[in-house]
Amino acid sequence: MKLKFTAAAALALALTLPAHAQVEIQWWHSMSGPLGEWVNDLAKGFNESQKEYVVVPTYKGSYDDSMAAGIAAYRAGNAPNIMQVFEVGTATMMASKGAIVPVWQIMQEGGQKFDVKSYIPAVASYYTASSGQMLSLPFNSSTTVFFYNKDAFKAAGLDPNKAPLTWAEVKADAIKLKASGSKCPLTTSWESWTQLESFSAWHNVPFASHNNGFGGTAARLEFNGPLQVRHIQDLANMEKEGLFVYKGRGNVPDAAFISGECAMSMGSSSTYGQLKNVAKFAFALSPLPYYADVKGAPQNTIIGGASLWAMAGKPAAQNKGVAAFFAYLSSPEVQAASHQRTGYLPITTAAYELTEKSGYYEKNPGTDVAVNQMVRKTTDKSRGIRLGNYLQIRAIINEELEQVWSGKKTAKQALDSAVERGNVLLAKFQQANKG
Repeated sequence: MKLKFTAAAALALALTLPAHAQVEIQWWHSMSGPLGEWVNDLAKGFNESQKEYVVVPTYKGSYDDSMAAGIAAYRAGNAPNIMQVFEVGTATMMASKGAIVPVWQIMQEGGQKFDVKSYIPAVASYYTASSGQMLSLPFNSSTTVFFYNKDAFKAAGLDPNKAPLTWAEVKADAIKLKASGSKCPLTTSWESWTQLESFSAWHNVPFASHNNGFGGTAARLEFNGPLQVRHIQDLANMEKEGLFVYKGRGNVPDAAFISGECAMSMGSSSTYGQLKNVAKFAFALSPLPYYADVKGAPQNTIIGGASLWAMAGKPAAQNKGVAAFFAYLSSPEVQAASHQRTGYLPITTAAYELTEKSGYYEKNPGTDVAVNQMVRKTTDKSRGIRLGNYLQIRAIINEELEQVWSGKKTAKQALDSAVERGNVLLAKFQQANKG
């Protein structure tokens, strides 16, 4: 009888005790709109796949705003477990010794399989230290591509299935588009990224010394070379002729293409996700145009987007949850679905192969352009750009290019000034990160 009472009492006690609480993982990000829904769905999928952890995604504003908020939170001792940081903040995060836990380490300590070789090389290398160890997890990785309105091409008497592959062809098509009534034959978003950073890599010319910053903090800007000056001046001349229209900074110009106002545009491959849902015209993706007389061009484009950083100073149980979430995000099925939904690159070779095997690229021509531009073998001039204080340097580049578009400066004057001003910031970053 006593045994029965004890068993019954134990059962009653167990029923009154609270259930085992899930370990909460805070994830700060900068994805809004449809991409914000994608992020929420990723967290939901992970949360439903297991019972031990719960990832809580929180939108913290633009990339600039969220990075500033994350740094401030770290200094105050209440940083999130995971921070999404755009690619231009990579050098700053790498220099923040003690603030982050390298992804290879958190995966190892969390008991998760991790092989840097499973990630697409051009993507993985950007977030990998000289030691060969990956520091952050590639997440929404993108690259620059060329978009064009097939309906507008047809109306202008152009072949809607033939994209302009060289800059000479872009100009020739722009002339015909303008003649057919287009008020915006060509525009570009993220002007620094598309027209100088990716442009330099695509033509295998240096953007900065010391392998574009991968060789250390002594790097200095070099994007005022003859080819870059020629290109920006060509765009300035096209603007005077009404062939190129500057629509603003960042991704603001994307709206002008998505609405059908502009017939051709250069921007992030991730724009595809929005285009396929809202565009009321036929469109296509193509590789970036290049100058046919430049030896070795085209080479490869460089990475954009952002990666996920695990913040330091967190309990082991939370770090284990971060590792489990990172493993979930890297799985071929999740990666392939994300790639196809958003237009971002598949970060692993397995996800790319799974997408290819499914017939997705055949059914959606052009969606493999971004991947093909990135999987080529890179050089010391095309691996990417990793510079300190680069957020501020990009702002300088935007200011100087706007001087060109407004006719206040020549391309050479603007690029020389941007290099001079930017190098001051690089020197400050080098001084602050000695040793």
